[in-house]
Amino acid sequence: MQKFKPGNFAGIFKAAALLSLIYLFLLSIKLFGSSFEAMGSSAAEAIMQTVSNPFIGLITGILTTALVQSSSMTTSLVVGFVAGGAFGTDSMTAIKLAIPIIMGANIGTSVTNMLVSYGHVNDSDEFERAFSTSVVHDFFNVLSVLVLFPLQYFFNMLGVMANLLSTAFVGIGGVKLFNPIGIIIKPVAKAIMHYIPVPWLGILVSLFLLFLALRYIVKVMKMMVLEKIEILFDRYIFKTTLRALVLGMIFTAIVQSSSITTSLAVPLAAAGVITISQVYPYALGANIGTTITALLAALSTGHPTAVTIAFSHLIFNLLGISIFLPLKKIPITMAVKFAEWSKTRKYLPALYILFIFFIIPGLLIYILR
Repeated sequence: MQKFKPGNFAGIFKAAALLSLIYLFLLSIKLFGSSFEAMGSSAAEAIMQTVSNPFIGLITGILTTALVQSSSMTTSLVVGFVAGGAFGTDSMTAIKLAIPIIMGANIGTSVTNMLVSYGHVNDSDEFERAFSTSVVHDFFNVLSVLVLFPLQYFFNMLGVMANLLSTAFVGIGGVKLFNPIGIIIKPVAKAIMHYIPVPWLGILVSLFLLFLALRYIVKVMKMMVLEKIEILFDRYIFKTTLRALVLGMIFTAIVQSSSITTSLAVPLAAAGVITISQVYPYALGANIGTTITALLAALSTGHPTAVTIAFSHLIFNLLGISIFLPLKKIPITMAVKFAEWSKTRKYLPALYILFIFFIIPGLLIYILR
């Protein structure tokens, strides 16, 4: 009979500590999103109602998603607006106004994981790895919009393709996905939010828990022998591009949050466990997985135009992946260079977030509407 060694107990304790810290990390992300949603959901709806042309729609998608920190919520709102006739009774007009909002939502959802990278700001090397990993997702979304928005604007390409696909699915009805992460995290987050009087205080609490979790996740991983963890990810989890892509897609479909999926990769990259090349397809898979929520919401309405809008989100991401997965060197190089600059100028990411996601879109909407 094999004797229990003290080292085994230490290993179990470290594993339990790591799982507890990951839970705290996920809880902080949920609190962060809930606080933003409580603070910005009404504003998001009000802003969305001002959409009068596709360009404003694109900017609106960026700003509203940055405000509520949930692309799923933005796309579901759009689906609801379309089904309710908020964009007019003409289906073609509604499609042309709604699809750019969906495209903008893809860009706006990147804020969370970039903020997560600031949890490693005290260590320049960790911060560089963390930020490059988080911003590469945003660069992919921006590049996809730069290529596909003109095609959508002038030819309604996504609308035509989505309409053809949606005809086979209208009337099927939606189903509710089982969300295990939500079951273990949502009740605790809801209980905490109940005792927080104002949303901005919830944001502060979530950031405190986030940075606390990140600080010790990396330390515990290093204590658990980093080389063994690297082997696990290299040989099994992120072994191939396709495997990482499918993992990101399935995990996001299950937890129904691309922010959680992509943010989980940030501390792993900061610790040197995974590389930006491994995270890139994983983040792209998350983009596909996050379309499931709006698609199910649209199918449950049974509204043909709403289903078309939901499918346009899926097609947009699939087309973006088909272009920038083979051309992955472009967004990865951009992210690495930006992270190198930010290593010694740690204010740059904060300025990037403020101007790209809030100040510039807000000013443009105010001027153009």
